[in-house]
Amino acid sequence: MEPRNNVTYFVLLGLTQNPKEEKVLSVMFSLSYILTVGGNLLIVVTVTVSKSLGSPMYFFLAGLSFMDVMYASVISHYLISGLLFGQKTITFQACMMQLFMEHFFGGSEVFLLLVMAYDRYVAICKPLHYQIIMSHWVCVVLLIVPWIGGFLHSVIQLSSLYGLPFCGPNVIDHFSCDMYPLLKLVCSDTYVIGLLVALNGGLICSIVFLLLLISYGVILHSLKNLSQEGKRKALSTCGSHITVVVFFFVPCIFMYARPARNFPIDKSVSVFYTVLTPMLNPLIYTLRNSEMTNAMKQLWRRKFI
Repeated sequence: MEPRNNVTYFVLLGLTQNPKEEKVLSVMFSLSYILTVGGNLLIVVTVTVSKSLGSPMYFFLAGLSFMDVMYASVISHYLISGLLFGQKTITFQACMMQLFMEHFFGGSEVFLLLVMAYDRYVAICKPLHYQIIMSHWVCVVLLIVPWIGGFLHSVIQLSSLYGLPFCGPNVIDHFSCDMYPLLKLVCSDTYVIGLLVALNGGLICSIVFLLLLISYGVILHSLKNLSQEGKRKALSTCGSHITVVVFFFVPCIFMYARPARNFPIDKSVSVFYTVLTPMLNPLIYTLRNSEMTNAMKQLWRRKFI
């Protein structure tokens, strides 16, 4: 479907118009992006080369870290370019591509977090059958399914917007191309499209978040049957997962489980779950996980010392 519009490019207003603030933010977000890529790739490499991290939990963790790298890269590219070099414009096609990739990786991460919760449920509640249930091929399938879910989610988001008429304003009051800021520029009624976005984005996030809370509630309830050491290890692992889930889903629900309106706080919330959360995930998973920390130390000694 060809887009019916007169707009060939958009102008991203970004986070601020103050040159001094832009310089400070450019340094902050550049460092944040370096830490995000470095930390998540370190997890991927560590899981890949360390034989001690061969369990499905680390297999999915490596997949999550890779998604975080891609997700942060899609957003940070134009955000940092705009702050550093004043590159405020983005072509219509590049804007649509950024929208697609953002929801592709973000949607895939939503479903992968649900898979990771299922893995912890099987490991803690059905330990004797864990190796049988979570076989290698089952893990591969469970890693592929979130990518398919994210792709379908992104296709629906893009197809609902791409054919709409953009015939006038081309200034996006945001630092990236997202659904609600773009719907504001459409020169036709977007009420139905706004409902579709809320159903395809906000409702999915809300349902998955509810399922995650229920699953972790069942897991925590079952800890009474474990030994003291088992409880400590399970609480540490589940605590990391729950922290990541809350950091990711609460802003996601706020942004998409609502009518198609824009609020002043939207930019700050978007920064939190698109920039800061991917950077914090490696810290959350490594600082509370002695196996991961020890594997990283061994990797460092073997490769560099």
